[in-house]
Amino acid sequence: MNNLKKVGLTALSTALVTVGSAQAAEWSVSGGTSLNFNGQDNNNMGNGWTMTDSVTFSSSGELDNGLGIAVSLELDGNVMDSRSIVITTDGMGSLTFSGDGSSGPIGSWDDMTPTANEEAHGSTLAGTMSAPVSAAGTNDIFVYDYTITDGLSLKASYTPSDGTVDIESSQDYGLMYSGDAVPGLTVYAAMGENNGDAAKIDNSIFGVKYATGPITFGYQTNEVDSTGTNGDRDFTAAGISYLFPGDDLSVSFNVSEVDFEGGTNNQEATGISFSYTSGGMTLSGSHHSVDNVGGTATADNTGYELNLSFAF
Repeated sequence: MNNLKKVGLTALSTALVTVGSAQAAEWSVSGGTSLNFNGQDNNNMGNGWTMTDSVTFSSSGELDNGLGIAVSLELDGNVMDSRSIVITTDGMGSLTFSGDGSSGPIGSWDDMTPTANEEAHGSTLAGTMSAPVSAAGTNDIFVYDYTITDGLSLKASYTPSDGTVDIESSQDYGLMYSGDAVPGLTVYAAMGENNGDAAKIDNSIFGVKYATGPITFGYQTNEVDSTGTNGDRDFTAAGISYLFPGDDLSVSFNVSEVDFEGGTNNQEATGISFSYTSGGMTLSGSHHSVDNVGGTATADNTGYELNLSFAF
C-alpha cells in the first residue's frame, strides 16, 4: 500500500496536552474503494450495485514521557467514520478510545470461525437475522489490550453510561491463547454485559481454531442470557477454510445455528465464500442460505454478494 506523507503537522497538541507535550508528527494517508453487487433470491432489491470509498489519516509517535500515541481518522463517503486514539505503554499494554469502529471481545469475537469472505449468515437477505451475540455499543468506548505472556493475551472494554439510552455502563473481558505449545491452535473465551439493551444482557463466548497446512478448522459457541421474556438464545458455528498454494486464493464453508428460548424454529445458516488477492486488488464473494430467519418458520431466504476492492 502506497502512502502519501505530509511532514511537519503538529498532532495531538490539544487532545493530549495532559499526557505530554505536543510533538511534530508525520501523517500518512491511505485509501480504498470497492465495487459491490448484492442479490437475494426471495426479495426484489432493485439495483444491487453499490460502491464504497474511504480515506484514512493516521499518525503515531512517542511523547516526552515515554507514552506511544497513535491516532486514526477515517472519512467514509462524506462522513467521519472509524476514529480512535491508541495510548501504548511500555510493558503495560495499550488503551484505545474509539469514537467509532472498535469493539470489545464480545463484538470483535462474535463469530471467528475461519472464512474466506463472510460468516455463514453474512450476506444481506430478506428478514431480520438474529445476531450471534448482543454486544454493547461501539461508540465512545474504551478498549484495553495486554499481552500477559507469549501467546496469551487479554482484551477488555468499557462502554460508559450516556445517562439516556445506556443508563448503566457495560464491560467485556476476554482471553485468547495462540502459542507454541500446540502450533496452529487458537483458543478464546469472553464474557460481558450489555446494559444498553432494553433488557439487560449477559454474553459469553467460547471458540477454538486449528490450522494445519493450508486447512483451518473452527468451532464456536455463544450464549445470550436476557432478563426479557424468552430473550435467551444459544449460537453455534463451525467453519473450514482452504488456502491454495501461492496464498492468493482461499475458499471456505461455514454453518451456524441460533436456538431461541421458547421457540421451535431454529435459525440455520449455510455459507460458501471465496477470496482472491492480486497486489492491491481483492475479488471476493459469498452465497448464503438461511432457514427460519429470526426464528420465523416461513422465512427461508438466500442472499449472495460479489466484491471487487482496491487498496492504495
